[in-house]
Amino acid sequence: MSLIPHLHAPANVLVCGASQGIGLALCSQLLARDDVGLLLAVSRQATSNPELDVLAQTHGRRLLRLDCDARDEQALQALTDRARGCCDQLNLVISTLGVLQAPPARAEKSLAQLDLAGLQASFATNCFAPVLLLKHLLPLLRRQPVTFAALSARVGSIDDNHLGGWYSYRASKAALNQLLRTASIELKRLNPASTVLALHPGTTDTRLSRPFQGNVPRDKLFAPAFAASCILELVGRHGPSDTGTFWAWDGSPVPW
Repeated sequence: MSLIPHLHAPANVLVCGASQGIGLALCSQLLARDDVGLLLAVSRQATSNPELDVLAQTHGRRLLRLDCDARDEQALQALTDRARGCCDQLNLVISTLGVLQAPPARAEKSLAQLDLAGLQASFATNCFAPVLLLKHLLPLLRRQPVTFAALSARVGSIDDNHLGGWYSYRASKAALNQLLRTASIELKRLNPASTVLALHPGTTDTRLSRPFQGNVPRDKLFAPAFAASCILELVGRHGPSDTGTFWAWDGSPVPW
């Protein structure tokens, strides 16, 4: 399957959140593909990450590691400047940014556990950072087929919320979904060959989910490599006619 529908040249790809979990697995799988020409691996410590070091030794100039905290707009502008120095167009951007419980963010079980610092931290990483990444990279997304995909979560679905809890995580992912849907409309006007997707990767064995895996059935806890392969399949399957939509790892649509 083609990485990007209707793209007939090697793709320039950027993965934000590239140094661990699903992001790192995506980098490994993307570099193994012949239809990827350049991969920009972005994280707060991309240039000092041992796993990315190994990929760099194997793939040489096809991999460029860039340090950036996506919660910082100055850092995002510097990232865009570096990216524009390497290519004049990106064809795929994947944001794997997310936090569930890392103080002050927390997985609240009740209203009594809510506080402003936790809400702000959850929204900064889960919601604000991905859409600000899209904002700053916009000059590189105006031509050719391009897909911007961000990892959301099924618990961000308002229709699917039957258990409650996880207030700030649920709300920040729901807000991300709305921002992506809104951005898809604007981007389609600027570039009719664009696609914006919200993707639910399933419960994956990463640092984000590790404290909460006790009740997850073994067959529903995915390895990062499996989640990454599902994400790339979804990206390859959905083009401009599907822009602004929300999909689960197994190809099923997720209700808003």
